[in-house]
Amino acid sequence: MTTKNNPKVLVLSGYGINCEEETKLAFDRAGGEADIVHINDLIANPKQFSKYQILAFPGGFSYGDDTGSGKAFANKMRNHLSKELKEFVERDTLIIGICNGFQIITNLGLLPGALSHNTSAQYTVRWVDLKCTGKSPWLVGVKSLSLPIAHGEGRYIIEDEKYNEMKKNGEIALTYTKGDICKYQNLEANPNGAMHDIAGVLSHEGRVLGLMPHPERAQFFHHRPDWQLQKEVLKRKSSNGKIKLPIDGPGFVIFKNAINYFNK
Repeated sequence: MTTKNNPKVLVLSGYGINCEEETKLAFDRAGGEADIVHINDLIANPKQFSKYQILAFPGGFSYGDDTGSGKAFANKMRNHLSKELKEFVERDTLIIGICNGFQIITNLGLLPGALSHNTSAQYTVRWVDLKCTGKSPWLVGVKSLSLPIAHGEGRYIIEDEKYNEMKKNGEIALTYTKGDICKYQNLEANPNGAMHDIAGVLSHEGRVLGLMPHPERAQFFHHRPDWQLQKEVLKRKSSNGKIKLPIDGPGFVIFKNAINYFNK
């Protein structure tokens, strides 16, 4: 249920973005009020920005990645909405870019570094384990989590000097590590050759988050690839074998943190 006091979330769509429904669902479940808005409708009425507190760039294949992942969509934003986007960032707002959205906001210059082709030269779909190393409203209380990935250009690249600066400022949000799911599926920790094992980064005092993994695809417990195993573990720990399975998955905390930031 939503009310007029719920934080408002603008979820962008258009031209190949294809994760907007899942992203909206996650924010709505977390207590927000999310609207899916086509970029052309936002360009036609840029004043819409003023009623939102959170801006989400979902995953997908904007413009088919034909000119490089996220570049064409970023150019459309830059050419038509630069002023409004700048004003949005300067307010006390939150922005998230997931997978293709991460590529878009990096191309927009909201985040440092760049995303390049996976060192495997393959489109990779799997789960990864992550260690939280950043300071951000998005990541409050998060030390580690596991999320799915699906990308061909997810290799994060950053100059050493800038990396050292970001590390010092707590702007390295997430790094790939070998946790329970990687061990369960016998997978390497770093799926794409990202420099310094970087999976997500921050800017603007942690209010802008970009990450390659998909938290919206891990918002329910049964999204986990090992949920049946976890179910059995819980049953064996139970005194009578009866259990109530968790509803939320590991990615849901990111959306709850964003909503809680405005409800504190």
